[in-house]
Amino acid sequence: MKKILLVALAALIGASAFAQDGKSIYNKYSESQGVSAVYVSQAMFKLMKRIPDIELEGKNVNLGPIIKSLTGMYILNSENPDVNEDMKRDVDRFIRRGDYEMLLEAKEDGEVTRIYTMGPEATVTGFVLFTFEPEECSFICLNGEIPRGSLEELIK
Repeated sequence: MKKILLVALAALIGASAFAQDGKSIYNKYSESQGVSAVYVSQAMFKLMKRIPDIELEGKNVNLGPIIKSLTGMYILNSENPDVNEDMKRDVDRFIRRGDYEMLLEAKEDGEVTRIYTMGPEATVTGFVLFTFEPEECSFICLNGEIPRGSLEELIK
């Protein structure tokens, strides 16, 4: 009996840990009314291996190392207030269950923007940007093994 209970408990814990990730949030909301959705697969990132440097305000930015390291990108933008509240709850749960660290929080006139990363010292394995206000919210999730140094250079 104890073995059955332990197996059931382990299955529940495993299912709850797997229940919310960027892909599952994308899948849950991408077909909803008032939601725009974009998914970019690892295969697409492999096709884009040779991204040229981009000039931004007189500085060259090399996106190549970041693009090559991505395995998935999920983008949702919702203008449906009912979906927004549900998505906010799911993203909050997803962040709490992962090993995400908040990098930035900005609040202005009811709009909240948060940026999170996850991963060891030298690598970012997950990046989440979530912006919420009752009328609109946006979710961007990047998965892969992004060299932290490359991400820091891009942020500069």
